Amino acid sequence: MNLNFPQNVVLEDEMVLLRPLEPTDIENLLEISINEPETWKYSLVGADGKENLINYVESALKAREEKREFPFIVFDKKSQKYAGSTRFYDIQLQYKTLQLGYTWYGSAFRGTGLNKHCKFLLLQFAFETLGMERVEFRADNNNERSIAAMKSIGCKVEGVLRSHMPTANSEVRRDSIVLSILKNEWFDEVKENLKGKL
Repeated sequence: MNLNFPQNVVLEDEMVLLRPLEPTDIENLLEISINEPETWKYSLVGADGKENLINYVESALKAREEKREFPFIVFDKKSQKYAGSTRFYDIQLQYKTLQLGYTWYGSAFRGTGLNKHCKFLLLQFAFETLGMERVEFRADNNNERSIAAMKSIGCKVEGVLRSHMPTANSEVRRDSIVLSILKNEWFDEVKENLKGKL
């Protein structure tokens, strides 16, 4: 098993297509970036506005080159539009763990079921192709929508890291909630439960 992702990892079902993020995707995501800056309210690294989006994409691609992260762009098949981005990060091959995050979608794609389809494909890939033992998720402890979404796909809350990280635009430090899904949980219940919600 290795995580030297080829450039062409594509995950898809009838609703969504996830493919590797590319430099040209700046154009595909620009509309959300310019018109919906609130999307990154809880993010340490924002992609609001063209300059920030360029930095966001360039940083993600550099992390992929260094085999630390693997960012995807999300394409909504129903509307035939690009919906947002997500990625694997903090990839620890020797421990068979990774984190799934940096997930954001334009407002038109929230609450449509798109996120559950994305998460199903990503979790299936992590546990069944890469052989991961644990997939971890983190969020700002104030980000109720994100936390609810993670719980609804089957994540278990592990705890809160107090004063864990700075926030993007203030002196306030954030508490980060930590959630996870383990390999046995995926095969025992999470996979079927999540499939039933698709």
